[in-house]
Amino acid sequence: MKGSRKGDLGWLSWPVVALLLSWLTPVASAAELRPVANIFKPLSAPAESVFEVSLLALLVCAGIFLVVGGLLTYAVIKFRAKPGDDGKEPPQIYGSNQLEMAWTVIPILIVFVLVLVTARTIADVQNAKLPADALKVLVVGHQWWWEIHYPDHGVVTANELHIPVSAREQRRPTALTLESADVIHSFWVPQLAGKTDVVPNRANAMWVEPYATGTYLGNCAEYCGTQHAKMMLRVVVESPEEFAKWIASQKSPAANDPAARAGRALFLKTSCVNCHRVAGTAAVGVFGPDLTRLMTRETIAAGAAPNTPEKLRDWVRNPQSIKPGCLMPDMQLRSDEVDLIVAYLLTLK
Repeated sequence: MKGSRKGDLGWLSWPVVALLLSWLTPVASAAELRPVANIFKPLSAPAESVFEVSLLALLVCAGIFLVVGGLLTYAVIKFRAKPGDDGKEPPQIYGSNQLEMAWTVIPILIVFVLVLVTARTIADVQNAKLPADALKVLVVGHQWWWEIHYPDHGVVTANELHIPVSAREQRRPTALTLESADVIHSFWVPQLAGKTDVVPNRANAMWVEPYATGTYLGNCAEYCGTQHAKMMLRVVVESPEEFAKWIASQKSPAANDPAARAGRALFLKTSCVNCHRVAGTAAVGVFGPDLTRLMTRETIAAGAAPNTPEKLRDWVRNPQSIKPGCLMPDMQLRSDEVDLIVAYLLTLK
């Protein structure tokens, strides 16, 4: 068994009311899909398997609730105080082998069934055989961002995972290898799969196979420090043709706009190059996100802010104002220096 999975059983703990609310929400078509994270609308093979188990557990629990609640309601109504009662305690009856056997055996059988079904689902998901041509992606968790590698394509990006859409008649699953550079994280994109721990010095594995294009929201699901809540992830599912175009664009040389030459020179003189990489330049850092295609991403700071010129300037000027405690320091740049560097970064697309 590869890796530590904890999300499949975790799905069973969500309240029934969430399911009821999800049924009241219209199902979005592939074209209308918006960034949402609804575990009750699975759109990937592993997520569908876990969803079926969660439904079984919810139905069993609902049945138990109705039986117990019904008996309690009956007892309250049937044996309520009546006019003329003498107030004495009724005769107490102790011992019923039939009742004791029933409330012992029935719960054991229910738990046994749920354990068997859940174990089988976990085994089916973990041991699934993927096609030889499945897309391979390495995801490395950092405090507090995601580093994403496409080893077969030589592409490195951050915080946005691009993958091709699959079809039931022509599968295109994505195999993910999960590693951590520091502490324990947890990779979770609710509509695509259950949670999988991301553990230092260990490579865990999972896979996704989305059936609809769009953007899926995920996040770190294991408390990993101050900015755990702002360690978000976007999975962009595209058609095979669009995904091929995206890969080609990511492999092309970094932009070198003459109009931003002054900002480029300043960027390469600062300590930015010690942490960040820009392909084709002296910036070869490995501690921070690769910036070669920064402006193709929808967000910055792992989803903490939209990737707009204004927010990018705030981020360069003082990262702590957006993500307090993050490991990117305030470089104490002058306002004009910030403008030059931001002007350069805006060309990286």
